[in-house]
Amino acid sequence: MKRASIIFALLLFALAACSGNDGSSEQNESGDNNTLSVWAWNINVPVIEKAAEMFAEDHPGFELNIVETGTPDVYQKITTGLQAKGEGLPDVMLVEDDRLQGYLNSFPEAFVNLSEKGFAEDHMDKFPEYKTELLSKDGDMYGFPFDSGPAGVFYRVDLFEEAGIDANAIETWDDFIEAGKVLRDELDVALTGIDINNDDGVYRLMLNQQGTFYFDEEGNVDLTSEESVKAMNVIQQLSEEGLNENLVGWDAWIGGLANGTVATAPSGAWLSGSLTGQAPDMEGQWGVFPLPAMEEGGNRAANLGGSNYMISSNSEKVDLAYEFMEFFSTSDEVQIFAMENGLFPSLNTIYTEDVFSEEVAYFNDQPIWTMFADLIEDVPYANYTGDYSLARDEATKAQSRAADGSDPAEALEEAAKQLENRLNK
Repeated sequence: MKRASIIFALLLFALAACSGNDGSSEQNESGDNNTLSVWAWNINVPVIEKAAEMFAEDHPGFELNIVETGTPDVYQKITTGLQAKGEGLPDVMLVEDDRLQGYLNSFPEAFVNLSEKGFAEDHMDKFPEYKTELLSKDGDMYGFPFDSGPAGVFYRVDLFEEAGIDANAIETWDDFIEAGKVLRDELDVALTGIDINNDDGVYRLMLNQQGTFYFDEEGNVDLTSEESVKAMNVIQQLSEEGLNENLVGWDAWIGGLANGTVATAPSGAWLSGSLTGQAPDMEGQWGVFPLPAMEEGGNRAANLGGSNYMISSNSEKVDLAYEFMEFFSTSDEVQIFAMENGLFPSLNTIYTEDVFSEEVAYFNDQPIWTMFADLIEDVPYANYTGDYSLARDEATKAQSRAADGSDPAEALEEAAKQLENRLNK
């Protein structure tokens, strides 16, 4: 049995958790008909490496050349390759949720139609609806779902207990804010650590759980919707009530969570890996509860983060790439390995496995993976469009204005106008 040969880029250096490592832009093709080239980064690499080893057991001679290229550099290279009609692209590339629709809408012929290969008919029901809809255009699928970011509120169990707060009693964002006031008054601890001027992630979670986003289903700017104003009102309350510690950047945020400056983090499931990796001595001091609803009985499911694999139409090994990626995305063993390495899988056939119901010592013996698995099917679809980055920029500016005291509705109205102007240039 031959093990897959993994060839990393020559130049590697550490970046932030979601940025991966920078590397060679060369495709690293060997010319071997049993070799595929893949662009991926960070903790995705050992997962696809493991899958290649397993695939090679039944496909002697199979090899996978992984070029580890970090974000955002990888997207510059993908865009350049797409503009050059696929020249220089690998057989397979990793693309995050928020980038995928832009590529698919701008270069619809650049990726292999997986529905024509039978993937949708054979496997669509194995993944959450929001994910398959994200990967589809005109009814056909173009990407293999990989990880997701079902959201919850990570919280300091020890601080909540000291302040006399019952996390299970927090059902709405109003409840959440009231708990924050207790933490502020009793312990002088902030509820959240939102980087107000640079990160609108909590605002986006509230949009998503309400079934809306920066854009509506037709792609029209939707920043002034009732749901958007409600979400921005929460952000303003957190700021005006002194419940948010403005932690700038990833390191400051994780540091604030670890040292007790901040008591909670509404975030995707992937934060579990960051906490256990960067604050391993805090076992038992963390827990997780579902996102608060906008109103009692409302939806508490949302997503933040996630990625997928796509095959270049320019690949000379489309059949091999499809066979391998079909195995990768639907193998229970591969996806359980991914979860154990900090990536929550989209594949729902593994949610009944024992590993999902196990109590996690770090998170106060909660079976947190069961909670996330139960939430993921209720995650609404988000229409990122190809203008996601522009919209996020304007929404973050609106967040800054609201935090400084501007009326949230007026701040969002200004953001919508600015976004329309940028889109029409």
